[in-house]
Amino acid sequence: MLSVRDAHARVIAAFEALPAEMVSIADAAGRVLAAPATARLTQPPADLSAMDGYAVRAADVPSTPGTLTLVGQAPAGGSYDHVLKAGETVRIFTGGPLPQGADAVVIQEDTKADGTQITILDAPRQGRHIRKAGLDFKVGDQALKAGRTLSTRDVALAAAMNLPWLSVHRKPRVAILSTGDELVMPGEPVGRNQIISSSGIAVAALVRGWGGEPTLFDIARDDAALIESRIAAGAQHDLLITLGGASVGDHDLVQAALKAQGFSMDFWRIAMRPGKPLMFAAKDRARVLGLPGNPVSTMICALLFLKPAIERMLAQPGDLVATQPARLAVDLKQNDQREDYVRSTLSRAADGALTVAPHPVQDSSMLSVLANASGLLVRPAHDPARTKGETVQIVDLASLPGGY
Repeated sequence: MLSVRDAHARVIAAFEALPAEMVSIADAAGRVLAAPATARLTQPPADLSAMDGYAVRAADVPSTPGTLTLVGQAPAGGSYDHVLKAGETVRIFTGGPLPQGADAVVIQEDTKADGTQITILDAPRQGRHIRKAGLDFKVGDQALKAGRTLSTRDVALAAAMNLPWLSVHRKPRVAILSTGDELVMPGEPVGRNQIISSSGIAVAALVRGWGGEPTLFDIARDDAALIESRIAAGAQHDLLITLGGASVGDHDLVQAALKAQGFSMDFWRIAMRPGKPLMFAAKDRARVLGLPGNPVSTMICALLFLKPAIERMLAQPGDLVATQPARLAVDLKQNDQREDYVRSTLSRAADGALTVAPHPVQDSSMLSVLANASGLLVRPAHDPARTKGETVQIVDLASLPGGY
């Protein structure tokens, strides 16, 4: 069986960045920049006041108190369009442009006004309370680099840079196909020997959260011709996800349907738990990732293989999910030949250390355990027995993007 890392490497090697498209700045949050965002103006465009007060020449008030003559004002959106002369001051407000000749601002609390006579009570320092031109960014600055996933803060910055449109990578279009006579959708009548199909809905939510556009097909019954037609439709997308039917039993029809349409099987078993029956196939530019049917296996395999594939299509590295150290809260027996992703609870010990306690039942059908887990304990293949207090590697589920 293929290792998780070898399978991951094969999957991400099959994908490349999707073409760019232009989107409105209002729709850019969460998208991945395909080209740098370059400022079209300088911000601030001139030296501005950072406070309400008076614009002065610092040399005019070497000591306090000192009195200056008020000759005008510079509100935000307005200006004093004369050179400030010796002994003069201008009333200025936050965001107002500094008059030519002024080199400091005295806040209004440090002044006393008597008509046009303004007494300065605190000696100004050159540059005090001034936002210099270009303090934030200058025209031509590439403040946001290509490959960046845009946050709301980034969108605010791009808007301030006077960018109404941004070049971003097209969202990966991902088709999702669940197969099996035993499946029904939530809310439908559940017959004898039938179960609710939850994996497709979960994968669609993950695709959306990770930056793709999901298309959730109707459940395909165990009919070879029907499955072939759905595969043909799904192959028109950037990626087709199949759920179930990827093993080698008599009723597992997905592999046969793929082979009938000319797809080549890269692999169909990996050494991990949960998720051994994972499949990857290709035909020309079409890619198919076959996830296990059990919902917990689906979710964990999606994290390890689907998320990196989507990231690659968005011009990102597509690395395996990151792990971090934690202290084991219980003893563990030796692991077998499969890398294990153990649903666990993370907590903080009295000394502040992160600890991990595996859930006592790890059945891959138990969504309640995964939903209530705060972490995954990652045990390598053939990991020896571990004792309470040892350092192990975990995935912190709360830190994952996309609402996992």
